[in-house]
Amino acid sequence: GNVGTSLLRTLSADATVEFVLGIARRLPGEAPPKCAYAAADVAVDPLVPLFRGADTVVHLAWAIQPSHDRDALRGTNVLGSERVFRTAVEAGARALVVASSIGVYSPRKGMEPTDESWPRDGVPTSWYARHKAEMERQLDRLEAERPELRIVRLRPALTFKRESASEQRRFFLGPFAPASLLEPGRLPVVPIPAGLTLQGVHAEDVAEAYRLAIVREDARGPYNVAAEPVLDARRLAAILGGRLVTVPVGLARVATALSWRAHVQPTSPDWLDLGLGVPVLDATRIRTELGWRER
Repeated sequence: GNVGTSLLRTLSADATVEFVLGIARRLPGEAPPKCAYAAADVAVDPLVPLFRGADTVVHLAWAIQPSHDRDALRGTNVLGSERVFRTAVEAGARALVVASSIGVYSPRKGMEPTDESWPRDGVPTSWYARHKAEMERQLDRLEAERPELRIVRLRPALTFKRESASEQRRFFLGPFAPASLLEPGRLPVVPIPAGLTLQGVHAEDVAEAYRLAIVREDARGPYNVAAEPVLDARRLAAILGGRLVTVPVGLARVATALSWRAHVQPTSPDWLDLGLGVPVLDATRIRTELGWRER
């Protein structure tokens, strides 16, 4: 996926890393040097034989589609995560590095950047946020039970790279959304819900954060990962090269809900609630403790 492919390249270039096994439901193409692939589904397949002998287990598996099948999503995101965590312990891993998210945080109050101590109950109306919060509670219990296991949780902002653009467009806009419309200057007006503010970070920079979490023995606990600047409506419109049109939140939510229920597009309306609710991340901890910098 978006982060996993970048992480494999990053770890492959690290002289301290001996070998990486990448696990996915569908086998990708050729593996980078020092890497190999195995096919498995975290929700149903045996994982102990794949994890045995690993120093570190890195958990990136997460589903956001099919958005109309919440049982399937929970089976991968919550139950699948729990299987990964328990299997890592059973297989004798010394460290567990987990993909959490900005979505784990409770709704923001104002635009002041928040650190890793912000409450982690998610945006209540967002299934994605609830799944992330439930997964982190599993990690809380595991940390209490297994203090010898080094657990790191990375909480990135929205993560992008050019190679993942078509995949992300398909996940959130559907297979029929014309890519040409999203090229800068093609949209004369850019409709953005009132109050929407986003943070982004490049997948290669997120991969470096994971590399540091893996190879640094002093890395432990949660780390926010976000780049500057914060993207408000005016910046987003400028990036897309169109005139900003502010859309009332209620209207945007109704339009999203109706088109999602009609299967016109795959993004459920709670993603709008998530985008409007998550706080602005303060990434001071990972910068000062692990020396991470966005490039």
